[in-house]
Amino acid sequence: MDSVVTDYDDGLLIRFEDTYGVFEATVDAIEVTDVTLRLHRDGTEVGSIYNDDGTNRTMARLAVAGESDFVGVEVPKQFVRELLEAALARDRVRNPDRVEGYRLRVLDGE
Repeated sequence: MDSVVTDYDDGLLIRFEDTYGVFEATVDAIEVTDVTLRLHRDGTEVGSIYNDDGTNRTMARLAVAGESDFVGVEVPKQFVRELLEAALARDRVRNPDRVEGYRLRVLDGE
C-alpha cells in the first residue's frame, strides 16, 4: 500500500494505491460533515471520503463521467488522518469547526 498527500497544482494531490485499486485526486478545498469529507476542486465536488454505513471501513469515492457513476476504494484511516491534517495546515478546510466531531465519529474508533 502506497499513499501520497502533497502540494500540487494549487491544491493537494491525494493518492492511495493498493492491490485492489487506486484513489487519486487534486483538491483545493475539503468540506467536513459528520462522517464525510467532501473533496472539491474549482468549486465542484470531485469526490468524498466517507464512513461506510457506520462500519469500520472508510471508503474513498471519485465522481466520474455520468450522472451517477463513481469509482470507490477502501482507504485506511491513517491516510484520512494525513489528508485531514495536511488540509488543516494549508487552510484548505472550509469548515474547521466540524473537524473535531468528524475525528470523534470516524477516526477515533480505531
